[in-house]
Parts: sequence; structure tokens; C-alpha cells
Amino acid sequence: MVSLDRFELFCAVVQAGSFTGAAERLQQTRAAVSFSIKQLEAELGVTLLTRTTRSIALTDAGERFYQRCLQVVEDARLAIDEARAEHGGLQGSLRITSTVEYGLKVLAPALQAFCRLHPALSVRLETHTAQVDLVRERFDVAIRLGQAQDSQYRGVCLATYTVRLVLAPSLLAMHGPQLIDSPGDLANVAQLVHSRFEQNNRWTLVDSQARNRLYAPQGTALLVADNASILRAFAVQGAGVALLPDWLVADDLASGQLLDALPGYRFAPQSVYALYPSSRHVPRKVRAWIDFIKAWLLMPGADRPGC
Repeated sequence: MVSLDRFELFCAVVQAGSFTGAAERLQQTRAAVSFSIKQLEAELGVTLLTRTTRSIALTDAGERFYQRCLQVVEDARLAIDEARAEHGGLQGSLRITSTVEYGLKVLAPALQAFCRLHPALSVRLETHTAQVDLVRERFDVAIRLGQAQDSQYRGVCLATYTVRLVLAPSLLAMHGPQLIDSPGDLANVAQLVHSRFEQNNRWTLVDSQARNRLYAPQGTALLVADNASILRAFAVQGAGVALLPDWLVADDLASGQLLDALPGYRFAPQSVYALYPSSRHVPRKVRAWIDFIKAWLLMPGADRPGC
């Protein structure tokens, strides 16, 4: 009988696109992975993969077998999850990915409380500036901000938040009080831009009379960075104007280190999403984490109203 472990290993090779990638993910040697695939092909009596020096590709038989493997592996995980549920608390591992800033500011305290509730569950949080492939990298959940665009994943809206254009008092003193509440003047000041918005840094604002205005920074950005904390640090030093989430700059606004440059305007609300791979079965650990973090974000004082 073909081992279920080889089913999982075969899926990992296909998803990683190489023996080396699968070996790194599974913490095995490349030779061991290659040998296991050869053994699987020998046991089945068919060729599943065509190999070149640089890549692998599924044969027709391999493509059909891969689709079946996904279903078998998912059914096996479901059976394990249901068996563990009868035993009691959550077990196994939960792999989460998010941004550095949100992971540090929001997820860290939430995860600490979640781990206390489920001490037998091993939680791994990885932060990435770019969006990762959840299936290929074997993440259970991604916490992403902005607008959900990953149609291949299932998603839950956890909360909404606002963004603000902020600047330091020193920058305001340099340019004059006309900057505050003036989108036109503010657009000509040095800009600190997140790389996500470098190609499309035009924003629709709504004023106190519910009229739309366009904020379109002029010229080349003084700084483009892939990390909002870096933009915040430059803004605090008076280097320029930055568009940042309220949960990141709330303390700076309260202390006066930063000022809301457009207090009479508001941006469209942004969302926090939990995304997870599409499947017939959502693991209990994933459901538990999503329910927990959604409730956490609704707690009084969080200042992040739920969706």
C-alpha cells in the first residue's frame, strides 16, 4: 500500500515547484525527497513528473494523481482534526503570516492570550513585506490589511481601521499653518510613501460637507519604503508627510509627536482580513484563531470597530 506520507510529499513537491523547495519546507534532504518520489512512481507504475536540470512538470497522469492526492490529504487532516477534537483542546501547529507592524502592534498581545488558552498548540508567526502563497508556503492563515484581492483564498473580515496623513510639528512650523486641512498645499510637501502605493498614490477624501476631494502628491517621493514603521520614524523626524494606519500612530497623535494633517477630511475605511486556503474543511485550529482574533479586535478600547 502506498504511504500517506508520500502523498503529502508529492503534493509538497508540486506546490514548491522543485525537489529543493519541497526539501526545505519539509526539512529533509533533496536526495531523500527525490528518492521518495521515485519510490512512489515505482509503486504506482506510472511517471508522475518530468524532470529537467532546472525544473519539474506534471505528466497527465501526475496532474490527475495530484488532484486526488489533495483530496486524500485533506480528508486525512479532517479525520485527525476530528479525532483530536474528541480528546479536548487544540493540538498540532498553527502557522500565521502578517506584516511586521501589525504583527508587533496588534497580533503579538492577541497571540499571547490565545496561546495561554491553548497551551498544547504550537503557534508560528512569520512576518513578510510581500504577500506569500499560503498553499506553497504552508501557512494556515494570513492576516492582511487593505482590500482582499486573493480570490483563490477564503476570507473573513475581522475589523476596519482608518488611515491618516500625518506630519511632525517641526515640518508644520517650517511650512506654516496653512498645511493643516489643506490637501492642495499638503500635496506639495515632501512625501513618505509605502511601496504598495508607489504606482497609485492618489486618494479620494471626503470633507465635512460630504464632498469628495482628490489628494494627489506632486513630484517624486522623498522616501519609498516597504515598512510602515520606517515611514513613521521618518515622519516623526519631520522628513515629510506619511499616510499611516491609526493603530500605528495613535500614541504619536496623543503625545503630539505627530499631527493629523487633514483633520477635516476622512479616507475610505480599510479592512483587516483573515485569509486561508480554500478547502472543504476548515481546520478547528483555524476557526478557533479567527473567532478569537475577531472578538479581540472588538474588545472595548481596541479602537478598531469590527466589520
